[in-house]
Amino acid sequence: MNESPKALRLHIGLFGRRNAGKSSLLNALVGQDVAIVSPTPGSTADPVEKTLEMAPLGPVVFLDTAGLDDRDASLGAQRVERSLRAMRRVDVALLVLDAPCWEAVDADTAARLAAAGIPFAVVVNSRGTADTCDAAWRPDGLAATVPVLWASAREGWGLKGIRAALARLAPAGALKQPPLVHDLLPEHGTLLLVVPLDSGAPQGRLILPQVQTIRDSLDGRCLCLVVTEEQLPQAFAVLREPPDLVVCDSQVVHVAARLTPSSVPLTTFSILMARTKGDLVDLARGAAALTRLRPGQTVLVQEACSHHAQKDDIGRVKIPRLLARLAGGPVETPMLAGKEFTEYAGDAAAVVHCGACAITRGQMLARLDEARAHGLPMTNYGMCISLAQGVLERVLSPFPEALAAWRAEAQLPG
Repeated sequence: MNESPKALRLHIGLFGRRNAGKSSLLNALVGQDVAIVSPTPGSTADPVEKTLEMAPLGPVVFLDTAGLDDRDASLGAQRVERSLRAMRRVDVALLVLDAPCWEAVDADTAARLAAAGIPFAVVVNSRGTADTCDAAWRPDGLAATVPVLWASAREGWGLKGIRAALARLAPAGALKQPPLVHDLLPEHGTLLLVVPLDSGAPQGRLILPQVQTIRDSLDGRCLCLVVTEEQLPQAFAVLREPPDLVVCDSQVVHVAARLTPSSVPLTTFSILMARTKGDLVDLARGAAALTRLRPGQTVLVQEACSHHAQKDDIGRVKIPRLLARLAGGPVETPMLAGKEFTEYAGDAAAVVHCGACAITRGQMLARLDEARAHGLPMTNYGMCISLAQGVLERVLSPFPEALAAWRAEAQLPG
């Protein structure tokens, strides 16, 4: 945990035709040979990631992608599809050309980036010197707001201009995460975290949402106390004043709700992550779909990362079990794991997403948008668990707008 997690880094994508110089430009920008450079077209098959600290942007992730003009009969279409999927993961992009030549595939790429709301610059990766570039050249039809830059990965000139352009293009929200918890507390307030040490807890460390909550509370100059659910009564006993907020793991929310006085605000790590990484109001509204579940219906269970499934895995065992309880019988729960949003052609009643600690806010918002486009209400693990345990309103109470959205969608009295 000595480096910023990828989910807190600005994601920068390099797109373009084969042999446009994307990989060589990446190597030049990061100062390392992280991507294979070859005159053979198609040397980049899968997106290549490289994390680094880059002034003035701070922690970033570069994604080098396969050429979007790949027409190889056996694998070309798959490479192009992976590059287009990678586009959904980036906050800002570079559209790389190897010469001042604008082809149909470049125009299509620019249109896709613009449609996705991804700010980008066109970079001509020149083989010549800086004084030979045609600074006045601009592709026909390219929006006037899109910068056109010249650089040379081979000679090293123009790289500073690319870094400066990336800093200007980067969305403000991508460079600064919304607060996780400290804005919910008064100045120098007390935060009590309830962290179970069960079979799912990693040996010798805490999981990412717990670590990030601790750090955010310290950033807000709050007093943070961390206990297990068994220690919760003792914590209340030793505190002279009740804590300003209790945050617990969703899997012990029923215990925390029982032991925490009703006068003390209570929520979960998962709901904090939903607010920081996505749209809490929309996810709370989506939870109402779970109240209308019927046996035999399908609920998509989606995770942002791939991990080794344990015996009592939350997404593969616990969530399906709770959904069956809510539906009054078994439901189908296909698991969609990994970084990409996997499209589902069948009829589904809802999507239940993980806490999204492994992806950026932009990526989570894109998943919410795609779920809406498919007509699928989406909620997350924490809200599903809290709903099944009968405490959803309690853990949403620190967020009045989300609570009101849940009540309205579930047709409950306000």
